[in-house]
Amino acid sequence: MSVAFPSLLSSHRMSPLLSFHWLSTLSSLLIGYVSICRRLGVELGKVQVYQEDNRETRVQIQESVRGKDVFIIQTMSNKQCKMRKRGSIVTKLLASMMCKAGLSHLITMDLHQKEIQGFFNIPVDNLRASPFLLQYIQEEIPDYRNAVIVAKSPASAKRAQSFAERLRLGIAVIHGEAQDAESDLVDGRHSPPTVKTTGAIHPSMEIPLLIPKEKPPITVVGDVGGRIAIIVDDIIDDVDSFLAAAETLKERGAYKIFIMATHGILSSDAPRLIEESPIHQVVVTNTIPHELQKLQCPKIQTVDISMILSEAIRRIHNGESMSYLFANIGVDD
Repeated sequence: MSVAFPSLLSSHRMSPLLSFHWLSTLSSLLIGYVSICRRLGVELGKVQVYQEDNRETRVQIQESVRGKDVFIIQTMSNKQCKMRKRGSIVTKLLASMMCKAGLSHLITMDLHQKEIQGFFNIPVDNLRASPFLLQYIQEEIPDYRNAVIVAKSPASAKRAQSFAERLRLGIAVIHGEAQDAESDLVDGRHSPPTVKTTGAIHPSMEIPLLIPKEKPPITVVGDVGGRIAIIVDDIIDDVDSFLAAAETLKERGAYKIFIMATHGILSSDAPRLIEESPIHQVVVTNTIPHELQKLQCPKIQTVDISMILSEAIRRIHNGESMSYLFANIGVDD
């Protein structure tokens, strides 16, 4: 599959890449990183990371890195908000720790919330996987012109609109009971609890409280009858909401259902549930290793995004502009 990014094979020899991993997942995580190194014409840095019997993490760098640019490649937390009442914002904590440890530049891929970039006091380049997913749709779904881009909840509508406008397709939005599992009860918007407390309020004052939310019956805004439904999102982990969306779309007449997401965590029983569902394909990138899940479910397909990561690393190393990698990306993308 050709991709609209320049070749990354360069005669300029870069410093070795250094990757930190848990020993238990080292072999699977290396799959994507070997591809990055191959494109850059460098070798993966020699490092050993393991846990002692007492669960203490040990890191042994097995070559000299003095005076070299070191690129650490790893997955990252998506906990950008308070998940419990009076809880912490995990990503903010991680950002502070990483910057304190000496991180000088951060490259990310499709952050769950773009505002996360503000947690860091260093340059952040949030790359997009959408060009690769859009190209997959155009090249691997022969009758994609008869498709409609679907947001499985109103929160995903902007992403769906971006895909639809670039593919010149229609859009549909699912609203109702089958919304995203990240509800108000767990994302911190009910912290502190919305209960009346009169101890600190003057007796003459009545502060109005928000009316409790109640989800309406499930509704599909847009026509999917006799069409291919392509659900787009940034991450797929717990697949319950995707399965509910697929069932709804099937009931409304969609004859093929695809899911396109950047990050495919696909934990727990996700592969089995997808295999037993009316979903035709789940297409994710290789930002997170999922080789085991693919063995369990042939419906899972992978799009390689090592090319854009390699080019970003090359440009940073050579002091070149990153603007090319953000061509035609708007504020809402």
